[in-house]
Amino acid sequence: MKAVIFWPVLLVVVILDVLTKTLAVTLLAPSGIPREVLGNGVRLALVYNPGAAFGLYLGQYSRWIFLVLTAGALVVLWRLYRQTRPGDLPRVVAVTLVTSGALGNLIDRIRTDRGVVDFIDIGFGTSRWPTFNIADMAVSGGALLLAWVLWNEDKRTAALTEQAASTATAPIAVPTPSPGGSLSSVQSRDAGDST
Repeated sequence: MKAVIFWPVLLVVVILDVLTKTLAVTLLAPSGIPREVLGNGVRLALVYNPGAAFGLYLGQYSRWIFLVLTAGALVVLWRLYRQTRPGDLPRVVAVTLVTSGALGNLIDRIRTDRGVVDFIDIGFGTSRWPTFNIADMAVSGGALLLAWVLWNEDKRTAALTEQAASTATAPIAVPTPSPGGSLSSVQSRDAGDST
């Protein structure tokens, strides 16, 4: 069940990301002059991001640092995928989205030293969100979903732990013998029979 969701979603997101980036490089001016799609609110503008999300840049070795960090993140994501129960659809989707987005941007880092291709520009006037791409959308959406899933898992685990602790400390009712040596429940039944 996990693989039926994981692999198709991963392939669709990575292929869509690579295709849209290729179109952006081919059709958009490298000067960064934006093309309006929905007025000034949504524009397309070609930007190369040598750093990470939202323009985080770590100098001349940024490309190699983020290549290593992405590879490490993919190992962690693969472990999360392997630990996911087959019926846990939200967790599978979350891990798949983050993985596919990370792979999409990793492909850019491997292909060129110019950086990741970003082209979606949203904002109003001079107030703009940092330019992003399909892979960034997958990572952000998947990370939010994964945070929600893991938070719910922690809540469930805490509730089960609390329930187990209260069950372990609850007194157990054990029949006690009466002074005559028989169990009190038996004695009271016998007393009821004699009347």
